[in-house]
Amino acid sequence: MAKAIPVILDTRSFKTKGDAIKFFQDMLNRYEVGAKVSHEDGRDLEALLKHHTEYAEKVGCGISHFEVRNGDTWQGDFKTQCFWIVRNDDTARDFSFRHCITPKKD
Repeated sequence: MAKAIPVILDTRSFKTKGDAIKFFQDMLNRYEVGAKVSHEDGRDLEALLKHHTEYAEKVGCGISHFEVRNGDTWQGDFKTQCFWIVRNDDTARDFSFRHCITPKKD
């Protein structure tokens, strides 16, 4: 049996990666496309985002808030609902919460 790998964030901890994925998938599903994420959920997303391999690039000049939008079709997401970072300069970038939990290997 595979050993459970915990996910530790600044705001909360999960016993397994699967628990973390379920938590953030459930969060994503609570919002309609175009909705602004609550401040409380935003704190968890910001803590999770620190684990992204492209953290500095994603955050840019700083985080204003998070929203739920459809993914960029040029990236192949084709209307997949996902979290977006809205930066302090009003630019926005999408990010994969799954990538933060289990980064892709080159």
